[in-house]
Amino acid sequence: MKYTKLGNSDLNISRICMGCMGFGEAGNGQHSWTIDEEYSREIIKKGLELGVNFFDTAIAYQSGTSEQYLGRAIRDFAKRDDIVIATKFLPRTNDEIEAGITGQQHIEKMLDKSLENLGMDYVDLYIYHMWDYNTPLYDIMEGLNNIVKFGKACYIGISNCFAYQLAKANALAEKEGFAKFVSVQGHYNLIFREEEREMVKLCHEDNIAMTPYSALAGGRLAKHPGETSIRLQEDSYAQLKYDATAEQDSVIIGRVAELAEKHGVSMTEVSLAWLLTKVTAPVVGATKLHHIDGAVKAVELNLTADELLYLEEPYVPHKLVGVMAQNTPAAATEKHVWSTGSQKI
Repeated sequence: MKYTKLGNSDLNISRICMGCMGFGEAGNGQHSWTIDEEYSREIIKKGLELGVNFFDTAIAYQSGTSEQYLGRAIRDFAKRDDIVIATKFLPRTNDEIEAGITGQQHIEKMLDKSLENLGMDYVDLYIYHMWDYNTPLYDIMEGLNNIVKFGKACYIGISNCFAYQLAKANALAEKEGFAKFVSVQGHYNLIFREEEREMVKLCHEDNIAMTPYSALAGGRLAKHPGETSIRLQEDSYAQLKYDATAEQDSVIIGRVAELAEKHGVSMTEVSLAWLLTKVTAPVVGATKLHHIDGAVKAVELNLTADELLYLEEPYVPHKLVGVMAQNTPAAATEKHVWSTGSQKI
């Protein structure tokens, strides 16, 4: 394993972050690939043995049971000070808005619940899961600054936002003396590279860590063209993101398979090796032991400049989909209720 600093923080993180969205209790918004606590623990333990020290979860994943599984495993298998834990909070619900719960109060309440789930006194990184158009930015930044000031979080990050929003938030934080975002978790992989328009440039200039999710495009970048799985068949959210561009994406996926055969490695290793040249630490979901094995091996694979270009060359622009397509003021006025059991984040 290799390690690096998380942006403008003192956190020393593994180049692979284990994504814990697949861990959780049945009946709490789980899909058929969501795994129980026993197997989750095996995967977490395996990751620790391979040098992974960076874990990402959220209160939204299976109604907090992902956080619970992760917290118990870390207590049993690792020293807390050696591990970097990130979790996330959702925007205020309509009920909270109507009840007059402020952004500051919402953030404190959400983090207290996450800490209870994790069985921890603090998290290393607390992530604003998606932009809340119904809450003043000042309230969000002050609320996040408060939890850092109180020692409940060491640093703050953001997810599912546009570059202008991240720049605006950090400018406000600098003006007010608040904690600034040190990382961003966006949708970025070989077949979805829209973050390169603005976000990559901003993060490079301001030393903001990029820790993208969907690193393997819901498994598409890990399987040969035509090869399928339960998740590929049943993950309706991933289908929403990728089905419309499946034909053009298949050209890139074919090239991943070609280079994997050339190097005698898995497609996972090639796909992640490419992404590791672009970002700080991709968030890689793991629901089988071999998933984390392949992810860790990718850290050691070095692709040539020509190979990187060969993978990139067929890419064509993609439309924003999923939460980012909804991440506009107009969409925010629609009657969306963000449940803490939702995985569609």
